[in-house]
Amino acid sequence: MSVIVKNLTYIYDEGMPFASKAIDDISFEIKDNDFVGLIGHTGSGKSTLIQHLNGLLKPSSGQIIVNGFNITDKDLNLTEIRKRVGIVFQYPEYQLFEETVEKDIACGPGNLGLDEEEISKRVRKSMEAVGLDYETIAEKSPFELSGGQQRRVALCGIISMNPKVLVLDELTAGLDPRGRDNIFGEILKLYNNDPELTIVLVSHSMEDVAKYVDRVIVMNKGEIFSDKSTYDTFTKTDLLSIGLDIPQVTKFMKALKERGENVRDDIYTVEDAVIELRKYLEAKDE
Repeated sequence: MSVIVKNLTYIYDEGMPFASKAIDDISFEIKDNDFVGLIGHTGSGKSTLIQHLNGLLKPSSGQIIVNGFNITDKDLNLTEIRKRVGIVFQYPEYQLFEETVEKDIACGPGNLGLDEEEISKRVRKSMEAVGLDYETIAEKSPFELSGGQQRRVALCGIISMNPKVLVLDELTAGLDPRGRDNIFGEILKLYNNDPELTIVLVSHSMEDVAKYVDRVIVMNKGEIFSDKSTYDTFTKTDLLSIGLDIPQVTKFMKALKERGENVRDDIYTVEDAVIELRKYLEAKDE
């Protein structure tokens, strides 16, 4: 599902003495089945931006068009947009509140007015999609589960509404490496199994962004600083100038190159670094 943002501006406390511009006349397009990263330091405007994508915030000016629907149209029923655009906010497990896992996941589709049979079907399907066993945990309290499982339950509450744009805001914050890999593994299954699904990954982890997305939008002071492929973002863009870091593996490869070693320094994933270092070591042994 496509998302088009045109000349979007948002001003907090507009008209008040302490008004501040959080987003300043930005435009971009996300196409069907894109997997896009959104990065920027705290205060760059990225969190404000994503709240516009399903109508949680209304712009001061500009337009947002989701699959042909202008969600800034005052006559548009936002329920229709929220069926299509799901946002999983940072630490979504803090938003769990029902007494059982099944009831918590069912809240989302229940709010869409679906019948009990369809809701039950969606609960089971969403749990299967993220690797949760219905028979084992459906009747458990979500608060009995591990942090990673709670995160998956919260994710189920969104995907059970069948969104075609999935916005993930710091989805793996606070999880250990195994938990992060497991969550992203399930996300990739969802993405690869649904050619209509578009994903926006908001993250401070340059490693996660480098590994999973195809394109990166970089925000700085409410504006778009850069909108390029993942390769160009991490190898040709001066992220340090706006206070952002680059992947640790990129730093490592650049350091080797500066020492005079014959290695590529335009590498930003561990997988590519392993291949390059293997070539480098084999060449030294010859």
